[in-house]
Amino acid sequence: MLIKFRVSAGKNGLEETGKRSLMRLILVSTGLVLSSFSVLQFLAGNPLTASFELIASAVLVWGGWKIVTARNLVPWIYLFLLPTYCFLLYIIVMPAASTTAYVWIYIIPLLSYLLLGRVRGFLLTTPFAVASIILYFYKFPMPSTSAGMIDVLNAVLCGVMIIIFVHLYEARRAAAYDELERQAQTDALTGVASRGSFQQALERSILEGERSGLPLVLVIMDVDHFKRVNDCWGHDAGDKALQHICHGLLLRLRVTDSLGRLGGEEFGLILRNTDLAAATPLVETLRQQIANHALVYGDESIPLSATFGLAQWPADGHSASELYRCADQRLYRGKEMGRNRLVLSSVHP
Repeated sequence: MLIKFRVSAGKNGLEETGKRSLMRLILVSTGLVLSSFSVLQFLAGNPLTASFELIASAVLVWGGWKIVTARNLVPWIYLFLLPTYCFLLYIIVMPAASTTAYVWIYIIPLLSYLLLGRVRGFLLTTPFAVASIILYFYKFPMPSTSAGMIDVLNAVLCGVMIIIFVHLYEARRAAAYDELERQAQTDALTGVASRGSFQQALERSILEGERSGLPLVLVIMDVDHFKRVNDCWGHDAGDKALQHICHGLLLRLRVTDSLGRLGGEEFGLILRNTDLAAATPLVETLRQQIANHALVYGDESIPLSATFGLAQWPADGHSASELYRCADQRLYRGKEMGRNRLVLSSVHP
C-alpha cells in the first residue's frame, strides 16, 4: 500500500508555463487576424471600425510580447477575454453586420475553458452565451417557418453541445494532469516525495528561511545493510522494508517536515524551523523507531536499522548542494563508525 507523502510541493510550474506560451500565441495571432480585418474594413468604407481594430491589433501584439514576464497571468487572461467577448457580442448587432457574424461566439467556451479551467471557464462562458442568444433574436426576429426554426436550432444546439463537450474534456484533462503531476512528485514504491520533488521542497525551504531568518535541518538517511535484506529474503521483502520504514517515519514527523526518497535505500528529511539541537531528539526517535520495529514478513522477522547524517542551514551551508554535501559526508562517517547512529558534526571524535 502506498503511503501519502508529506511535502508542500505546490503547483507545478509546467502548466503555468504552457498557459503563458498559449496566451502569447493567442494574443499575437488574434492581433494579426484583427489587423487583416482592419484592412477589409477600410476597403468596405468603415474607417472608424478599421481604426479601432488596428489599434486593438497593436495592443494585442504588445501584450503577446509582455505576457512572458507578467507576474500574475490570470488578470492578463481576463483583460483579453472580457473585451474580446464584448466585441463579439457587439458585432452581432452592429449596423450592416453579416448574418453569420454570430459564429465567432463559438470560440467563447473554447478560450474560456482552455485558459481558465472548468469552473472559471463555465462561469465566464454562461452569461456571454445567454447574452449572445438574446442579442441575436433582438437583431433577427424569431423565424416563422419550419426551415427558419431548424436553422436557429442548429445554431443554438451547436453552441450548447460545444459547451458540454469542452466542459467534459476540461474535467478529464484536469484530472489526468493532476494524476501525472502526482506521479511525478511521488515515489511509486513508498509514496513519499520523489527525488525531484524533494529537491524543490528543499530549495523552497531555504528561500523561506532567508526571508524568516529561521534555521532548518537536512537529514540524509541510509538503510543499513539493505542489500543483505534483498539477498536473504528477496526484492519483495526489500520493497516491503522500505514501505515499512517510511510508514513509521511519517507517523512521527511533524506536519511541517518533509520526507523524500533520494534513490535506492537513501532518504532525505527536511526539518523546518529547527536547529541541530532541537532536531537531534526527533531524529533519534526516528532511529529508534526503525531499530525497534522489525519488519514482519510472513513468518520471518527482519531486523532493520538506519544511519543518519544531519546538516543545518545556514551554519553548515547556504545552498541546497552545500547542505547535501555536508549531510552526506556525515552519513558516511556514521557508516564508518558502525552504522545505526546519528552524526551531527564533521569533526572526528
